[in-house]
Amino acid sequence: MQHRKIAFIGAGNMTRSIVSGLVNNAYPAHLITASNPSIGKLTALQADFAINVTQDNKEAVDAADVIVLAVKPQFMEKVCQDLAQVQNLNDKLFVSIAAGITTPRLQKMLGGTYSIIRTMPNTPSALGKGMTGLFADINIDKNDRQYAADLMSQVGEIAWVEKESMIDGVTAAAGSSPAYFYLFLEAMQKEAEQQGFDHATARLMVQQAMLGAAEMVCHNPHLELSELRTQVTSKGGTTAQAIESLQQQGLEQVIANAMQAAVKRAEEMAQQF
Repeated sequence: MQHRKIAFIGAGNMTRSIVSGLVNNAYPAHLITASNPSIGKLTALQADFAINVTQDNKEAVDAADVIVLAVKPQFMEKVCQDLAQVQNLNDKLFVSIAAGITTPRLQKMLGGTYSIIRTMPNTPSALGKGMTGLFADINIDKNDRQYAADLMSQVGEIAWVEKESMIDGVTAAAGSSPAYFYLFLEAMQKEAEQQGFDHATARLMVQQAMLGAAEMVCHNPHLELSELRTQVTSKGGTTAQAIESLQQQGLEQVIANAMQAAVKRAEEMAQQF
């Protein structure tokens, strides 16, 4: 992978996740800069990963080849307006990880026509187990596309989408979905404790079951998820009874509703910000 100078504008959880993945995969820490208004998160990033830090966004951008826009959507316009004052933006690649803010909107915020690639990673990127969706306009240079792909591949799997609107679907299916799984595990742990297990044992059981199930999915790509489920579900057995209960209560529709809500919120944010 080509090593370019990268500036992360924003030092929140996603920046930490990506920086962690990069450094753990031997990306040179001295080529990474993070910028943030407050010093606390910057100090932690510098201590943990030995990267460069600054509280001046324009300073970070001026020295970078790639700018990762990693601020909350409601702050993006102000940040971009400040960055627009930097004189040499034309040769830089912008990578956005902000949900809901479209490429045309980012162009308008920055006050020019720049190379922008939208991405939607998720927090398992910190472990190199992330999933990132990417979108690039047809005018984006192929080397920039490859760099963005290589960049996000350092922290997990990637998938390009053909239409920018599909990034909202990536948000629902991958960006937000770790929280769905955590909620499911929370409920399982709570019920295990109700059945008499102590807190630590209940957590160990559900987290190991989820880890094992995920590994089974990854190691059997030739099998449909429904087939993997069927393999666990003996007719008339305990699993069959549990699955029937979940289906009777409309689990599939509940999940569909949740993913559609995530997409709807991303679309609302595109209008709001």
